[in-house]
Amino acid sequence: MRRVLRVLGWLLAVVVVALVVLFLAVRHPQPERGETGPAADALAHAVEQSVDAAAWARTGAVRWTYSTGTLHHLWDRQRNLDRVSWGDQLVLLDVAKKTGRAYTNGKEVEGDEKAKLVDKGYKRFINDSFWLNPLPKLFDDGVTRSVVQLDGKPALYVQYATGGVTPGDAYLWILGDDHRPVAWRLFVQILKVRGLQGTWEGWTTLSTGAVISTAHKMLGLTTVRITDLAGAATLSELEPGPDPFAPLR
Repeated sequence: MRRVLRVLGWLLAVVVVALVVLFLAVRHPQPERGETGPAADALAHAVEQSVDAAAWARTGAVRWTYSTGTLHHLWDRQRNLDRVSWGDQLVLLDVAKKTGRAYTNGKEVEGDEKAKLVDKGYKRFINDSFWLNPLPKLFDDGVTRSVVQLDGKPALYVQYATGGVTPGDAYLWILGDDHRPVAWRLFVQILKVRGLQGTWEGWTTLSTGAVISTAHKMLGLTTVRITDLAGAATLSELEPGPDPFAPLR
């Protein structure tokens, strides 16, 4: 028994050391704010151009499924309305007002249940739409941009003082030679490991010309995937037929 306990103790020690090594390997220090002003703005504009932010501005509606294949969105960008569904839940959301209508198994719910579902739908929209395309938000109010040097190349460091559900988050964008992101490092409240790096790949072009990344890997595993992606100039072009947001009128 003593020998078994000794072996288990050694195994536990090896596991602890391995976890510490892994933590140190994947953790990147948060950079100091770099050069702000015209240089940072010029780099941010180059990033926007690499994904055709102007075409994204012309994309009036977009549909996608987030990550696990169970979160489905239909976003009317012209009216800033979103239909988000997961399992037997569906929420029609007025994003700007943070209000909406909620349904379970096709039946509308009210009261506390409605409030909880609408709040969950709003948080899902904020998270999932940011993963869909955060790059046109580089010049939002409350955003600070700076250029930092990473391995001798310029990287774009972006800090969000306001907006979303976790203001204060920051991201370091690692760029390819064409200024299109190849990865980012996340300094966000939701992650315990600061500076975790994830890829930006699987780039695809919508019918409007906007360029979207559909796959993100962390630690070699695909952790976020965008599927069933489609966009159009208007909602009626993307989803012909009756207005799916009519109940919000």
